[in-house]
Amino acid sequence: MNILLHTCCGPCTIYPLRILRSEGFRVTGFFYRHNIHPFTECRKREDTLNTYAASVGLPLMVQEGYDLEGFLRNVVFREKHRCDICYRSRLEETAIRARNGGFDAFSSTLLYSRYQRHDRIREIAEELATEYGVAFIYRDFRSGWTEGIVESKRLGMYRQPYCGCIYSEKDRYYKERSSS
Repeated sequence: MNILLHTCCGPCTIYPLRILRSEGFRVTGFFYRHNIHPFTECRKREDTLNTYAASVGLPLMVQEGYDLEGFLRNVVFREKHRCDICYRSRLEETAIRARNGGFDAFSSTLLYSRYQRHDRIREIAEELATEYGVAFIYRDFRSGWTEGIVESKRLGMYRQPYCGCIYSEKDRYYKERSSS
């Protein structure tokens, strides 16, 4: 069975790729770029993923362009729902590519992260699977969290310090000063 795996970065790809291959899937990765800010961060993640994919024989598709403005237009004034909007945009593009590319199914490395909302990812992906006529494969990859971290450090991979969007970058680094 051929599966298109949305890959958010190299480190998060390690464990899901191993599991899916062990289950007999032929995996192709897909890197979606529009949500990652700034562009220099996007390039670091993409370069790391390209290097890793080449080292493990993972065919990889990369989103063309860099439509940060489109991503921001979709999120502005809806920041409380930004993750759902982001999940949908990444998973929808993956589902479309899976359907158009003749894949049997799609999945996402977002399911590896302890910080992502699995219930929403699964719900959105299952809606898209129905809409686009391609199966969604759900796996809870979080059990491999530590294994993936250890391996990515062993490989000397770039490990990003936040999810990707400008809002998650702010959440990670900006701390209000107390007014004392």
